[in-house]
Amino acid sequence: MDPTIGPVRYQKLLMWETSLEMEEEEEEEETSEPLVPNPWRLQDSSGNKSCGLPGAWPRLAAALLLLAIGGSLAVWQLQTKGGWTGNLGSVAPPPNRHSHSPGIYHHGAIISPAATCSDLGRELLVAGGNVVDAGVGAALCLAVVHPHATGLGATFWGLFYNSSSGNSTALTSGPAQTLASSLALPTALPTLHLIHAHFGRLPWPRLLVGPTALAQEGFLVDTPLAKALAAQGTEGLCPLFCHADGSPLGHGARATNPKLAAVLHKAALASTSDLPGDALLSLLVRDLGVEAPSARPSPTLKPAMQLHVPQGILFTTPSPSAGPELLAQLETTLVSGAPSPDPCPPFLQTATAPASSILATVDNSGSMLLLTSSLNSSFGSGHLSPSTGVLLSNWVAGSATSTWACPLIFHAGPDDTEAEMLGWVASGTPDVARAITCALVSHLAGPQSQAQQEPTESPRACGQGILLRVSAHAEHAHVSSVPSGCSPFQGF
Repeated sequence: MDPTIGPVRYQKLLMWETSLEMEEEEEEEETSEPLVPNPWRLQDSSGNKSCGLPGAWPRLAAALLLLAIGGSLAVWQLQTKGGWTGNLGSVAPPPNRHSHSPGIYHHGAIISPAATCSDLGRELLVAGGNVVDAGVGAALCLAVVHPHATGLGATFWGLFYNSSSGNSTALTSGPAQTLASSLALPTALPTLHLIHAHFGRLPWPRLLVGPTALAQEGFLVDTPLAKALAAQGTEGLCPLFCHADGSPLGHGARATNPKLAAVLHKAALASTSDLPGDALLSLLVRDLGVEAPSARPSPTLKPAMQLHVPQGILFTTPSPSAGPELLAQLETTLVSGAPSPDPCPPFLQTATAPASSILATVDNSGSMLLLTSSLNSSFGSGHLSPSTGVLLSNWVAGSATSTWACPLIFHAGPDDTEAEMLGWVASGTPDVARAITCALVSHLAGPQSQAQQEPTESPRACGQGILLRVSAHAEHAHVSSVPSGCSPFQGF
């Protein structure tokens, strides 16, 4: 790890307004507001300033004229920054300017399995955050709204590429440790805090505002969670995810998790990567009636695995993830000229619920963060901690290798700072490595091969296998997924 590597920084977009000159001797006062207001923060409706205007009508008319000009300029500025819309996965084309297809943005973008979390990640980008801020904030959001696939009890792997330094970093939760019989020591909070502390820009508490509000005030059950609840049943999950009669919550029902909100609030106050996990661990130990383990979570940041191939350079996560298996497949295909995996594996046809959760963020310079996490099975151990609202994983020491974790980043031109950067991350199948291999080989073969090999499953396949792709090319950020309509994305 290079300690001199700094965070990828963004300039905060500001909306300016013209000051009204009251008197020649008076100092001019400037105000600025975020281009897009933060929906996760309470707004101060009493912050409008008032000022006395001279009684002369000519002065009043001049002031109104300046105000109108300022408003017109503000609208123009909003349009020239690319605009934004509440429709997921699209940007309204600004008038008198080139437009883009859905999933292509001027500055940065995020894609995840939950619309709420993609929205939150976008807001963090617009608020001045970088891809690490957006990715970590969205991962904490998914821990609230997708408890069947991830959570504070989940194991995390990540792959971060810093375009300003050219370095790639692998994030791991560390060795699996047992908290109690068949229950894993939770590692999500210290793991996510670690990568944010090294590469994030926004303050750590800012990333937890949205997830805490969702847990406290409630969120709507989406289709993936509703399907998982219907398949799993409610044993051990009540009362959080059940109706009063014990039946599982359905699509559109509102769920809250105030105990989890309290844990997130305490985590927001943590100053080191150890404290978030310690606050949660003390409550879990009391719930389970066990002694506190001597070992603590030991997340790590280390250089990513690399493989140089004729087409560029590949980055992925080290063992015990499936990253080494992925690089072995790619080396065989791209270096030795062996046949590519054709046809692509039907990983989207799996009938089982996904065992992992994925998301990806990218900016127009090529910095990107790919995150994947797992509870080892749907709803993990099924043990819901009453004091924390956390579902514990059954991913313990001796569990199988993390076949679900092998994010991949491809740099098409290591010596060219403007060369295309691509990232892939997939979930929902033990054959993730082969699926990502096929996606990269198809990309290198050209558009015709991609069109022939890319799966075209209907939206009914949503919630099973998902492949996310992000890229940076020609100073734009690109996001997409297979199936195409299952993973909401946002950007600006």
